[in-house]
Amino acid sequence: MKKTLFSLALVAMFSVGATTTVSAQSKTKTVMVGGAPMYPTKNIVENAVNSKDHTTLVAAVKAAGLVETLQSAGPFTVFAPTNAAFGKLPAGTVETLVKPESKETLTKILTYHVIAGRMTAADLMKAIKAGKGSATLKTVSGGTLTAMMKGKKIELKDEKGGMSMVTIANVMQSNGVIHVVDTVLLPN
Repeated sequence: MKKTLFSLALVAMFSVGATTTVSAQSKTKTVMVGGAPMYPTKNIVENAVNSKDHTTLVAAVKAAGLVETLQSAGPFTVFAPTNAAFGKLPAGTVETLVKPESKETLTKILTYHVIAGRMTAADLMKAIKAGKGSATLKTVSGGTLTAMMKGKKIELKDEKGGMSMVTIANVMQSNGVIHVVDTVLLPN
């Protein structure tokens, strides 16, 4: 029951925001991530499962029971850590997080990487400019991320002070946008 209510709450949060028409999606270019094309007509899960750079993220999403949520209409923005990003965590962390008894913690970490609505790199940069150098982003987990510019790239600061760089921006999906990041973001 708790899982169902949590999933419904996530779907409700993801349903907030603008939608993109099929014609707008067809004009969006296909981006290569992890050696696989990320088709703008497919949803986040349909694309992520093909990326060789995101096998850990996909396994974590499955372990947290978030596949159905990430296949919902959205739109939402996902900051997607690569396998190398998960590899930066202390030894044994990922193995511990995907255990059933760690599901609540794993879910909190994964939803900390999600923003309700579609925020492209241009939207993020505009928010950073409006915030005079930084923008506070509210995550689906209830936490906050701080977005800043580092040169021409977008950098994110988590609640613990950790930094993550957007390495591939604007990977458009039918239900949102993915920005690939090089470090796992951690909530308090």
